[in-house]
Amino acid sequence: MKEELIEILFQYREAFASDNEQLGAFKGHEVDIILNAESSYPPLSRRPAYPASPRAREALENHINELMKLGVLKKVGHKEEVEVTIPAIITWHNDKSRMVGDFRALNTYTIPHRYPIPRIHETLTQLSKAKFITSIDALKGFHRNVLTPHDRKLLRIISHCGIY
Repeated sequence: MKEELIEILFQYREAFASDNEQLGAFKGHEVDIILNAESSYPPLSRRPAYPASPRAREALENHINELMKLGVLKKVGHKEEVEVTIPAIITWHNDKSRMVGDFRALNTYTIPHRYPIPRIHETLTQLSKAKFITSIDALKGFHRNVLTPHDRKLLRIISHCGIY
């Protein structure tokens, strides 16, 4: 059984990180943002960076540097055309920071994907005959999704550090 697991992990090695310096990605399926056809998204929706405290600025810099190092973010060149920017902010929970984007404006123009969360009793019923149960720690799980090139332009974040 161990050999089979190692073989499967090797076969799909691009989807898994071997340490905290790497980030796996879901390949072969690009996520697209579906805009509502009834109301067109403003062609120019550049929002400025939100003001931040020195502590939040430092946390933003750390998150951006980490995501750039992992290959998730790329700084937008000064000659690139930027129509949409989403302000990035820091939220705090138990003294740990988390970078989030203010997507409220974009969300009003999108059609949400509907993926219902499974009910607990249904999940437990499915697991009742399992021989092995495991859990996976998905480091930066949201960032593992690959967007279509067109939709990447809709998710450009802005902070005091620049546009990404």
